[in-house]
Amino acid sequence: MYRLLVGAVLAALMSWPAARVAADSKQDAFLDLARRGWVYELRTTMVGRDLSIPVSINGRDLAGASLCLVGERPREATREVLTAFRALMYEAHGKPVPMRFAGPTARLCGAGRVVVLRLFSNRPPNAALTDDLTWMNAVHQLGLPQGRVYAAASPAMAQTFFGRRGSGTHIMVKQPGSDSLSPLERDFYRSILIEELYQSFTFGMDILHLDRSAPYLSKLEEFPVDLTRMPWDSRAFMRGLLGSNPRGLCEFDVFMLHAVATSDVAQTTEAAFLDDIRRRWPELIERTAASMADARFAPILDADCRGETPPASEKG
Repeated sequence: MYRLLVGAVLAALMSWPAARVAADSKQDAFLDLARRGWVYELRTTMVGRDLSIPVSINGRDLAGASLCLVGERPREATREVLTAFRALMYEAHGKPVPMRFAGPTARLCGAGRVVVLRLFSNRPPNAALTDDLTWMNAVHQLGLPQGRVYAAASPAMAQTFFGRRGSGTHIMVKQPGSDSLSPLERDFYRSILIEELYQSFTFGMDILHLDRSAPYLSKLEEFPVDLTRMPWDSRAFMRGLLGSNPRGLCEFDVFMLHAVATSDVAQTTEAAFLDDIRRRWPELIERTAASMADARFAPILDADCRGETPPASEKG
């Protein structure tokens, strides 16, 4: 008995440095990604926008905001993602994310704390997008150029504007046209919706991932691919986009959701946010582990965090 106990203690002491190094390495990697994805200076590239409007970003700003669906009603695959994401947001913030379908236009969403999600499955509804943003501009006094026409540049896009009467978030995502999907299609539509929802509700930015051989740690990491001439419905486009980043939220992403939700910093774009993460590291890791193991969130998680090409059976 004594020998066994001594052996166990010695084994623990010998393994402790390696475990500590691994933990320190993980903390360093997470902090580096947090710095690149959250600590940034906001700029606008929209010509003619009123730049005198003050901007203050805190990842908790959308906690408890309602989700207003417009355009098409959500398909089964879309509903699955929305259900899991809303549950994860409630887990992190302790506040529900009410959701309703309003109809054809954002004008029916109301002027409260609302995130507009426009769903479409065929050609991008650019006229409807323009009308949505024109209405949001009037309600929140966003300072957008008068008479501007907007068009979708990708099958999934999200925009948050800061105005004199609050901020407005608009998401537009392509969804499947039916509930009968191939594995490739299911992964694709799931992936693009997860990414836009996560970025909109946490204010995380894209993180460039240039080394193909390096493992992904975040859904926000993206390997640059040129898909500009490919139809959005083509398998080549779907494979290319899926291969550019993980298909769901990684451990780091869930970690950052908890970090954002429970932080007390004034703005999550400040360097003080990183200090807050360091201070609360053990608590955040514990919260993250519990969420990653929760079956309710499985539809939006990628536990292996892989950005890989779909199986050969899907190629063509």
